[in-house]
Amino acid sequence: MSPGEKLDPIPDSFILQPPVFHPVVPYVTTIFGGLHAGKMVMLQGVVPLDAHRFQVDFQCGCSLCPRPDIAFHFNPRFHTTKPHVICNTLHGGRWQREARWPHLALRRGSSFLILFLFGNEEVKVSVNGQHFLHFHYRLPLSHVNTLGIFGDILVEAVGFLNINPFVEGSREYPAGHEVPCSHALPQGLSPGQVIIVRGLVLQEPKHFTVSLRDQAAHAPVTLRASFADRTLAWISRWGQKKLISAPFLFYPQRFFEVLLLCQEGGLKLALNGQGLGATSVNQQALEQLRELRISGSVQLYCVHS
Repeated sequence: MSPGEKLDPIPDSFILQPPVFHPVVPYVTTIFGGLHAGKMVMLQGVVPLDAHRFQVDFQCGCSLCPRPDIAFHFNPRFHTTKPHVICNTLHGGRWQREARWPHLALRRGSSFLILFLFGNEEVKVSVNGQHFLHFHYRLPLSHVNTLGIFGDILVEAVGFLNINPFVEGSREYPAGHEVPCSHALPQGLSPGQVIIVRGLVLQEPKHFTVSLRDQAAHAPVTLRASFADRTLAWISRWGQKKLISAPFLFYPQRFFEVLLLCQEGGLKLALNGQGLGATSVNQQALEQLRELRISGSVQLYCVHS
């Protein structure tokens, strides 16, 4: 493969809808490709000290009049004696029977990370890494194509994941991986194989490194993010650096997704759903890789190949 030759683009099935940072509430957005089993939505933010309530609606459309159906209405309420969450479905302009969950894990003045994990029959919700509730669908999941966020909430980030990362072992919600993290590649890398790394950047990050190593601990290719000068670069086995000319997409206390797609003679990179080009790697070297190693100022949720 010649140095100037371009690799094929990443397949659409691996493209992540770009995350949204600090949207103004009320906020309504299209969910690219709609919802389907295995898709997940991450919501990161802060509950204001004077919050009464907020809601996250997974809607069947975005019209104002008539009001669209809401397949899943998630509504934390803080102004009552016992804070709780109401879940419901709006169909044909009428609310159905509501479901109530007490012991709300959200607190006024506190930050949170909420995960909405969509399965075949129900949506499961975790708050700060702990399972909180599940809600059986009353409308077809395939009808949902819009996310709406309303009420007393400060949203820091909204993320959309197209591949369910929580099928490893028996864990359903991310318990985290120790950093540095080592992940075996017993068969090396072959064309079409995808490496997925998801996590959160720490409060005061210094660097983040994803390296691919062979049995002799040589790393034919390393991806390195440096927070000091806000650069992203490929590092060769001999220490040669090739800067990636793209916006620096890592931010403290924000989640991220790195995708490395192996194709004939190289690796294609996407970060938070944005393709950032490719690097050439000898095919034989790719086949001889045996370890994926991740280090740096991050908390890992998912490492998959």
